[in-house]
Amino acid sequence: MQAQDVGRLQHYLRGVFGNNRLSVKPPAKPTAPVEVYVGEEFLGVLHRDDEEGEISYAFHMVILDEDLPV
Repeated sequence: MQAQDVGRLQHYLRGVFGNNRLSVKPPAKPTAPVEVYVGEEFLGVLHRDDEEGEISYAFHMVILDEDLPV
């Protein structure tokens, strides 16, 4: 994913969730997904899909059972 994609996604997600602490960090490898954080807390990853010239992004967030309130 390119740097301009990362910036656009961060701007979009901050607006959607109303949280300026949300950050999208570039991937370590060009083919890896980008990571999404709120402050220092890891939320999930964003994958880019280019299907026949139509680009979309998928956000994947894992919630551990142990993190849920009782």
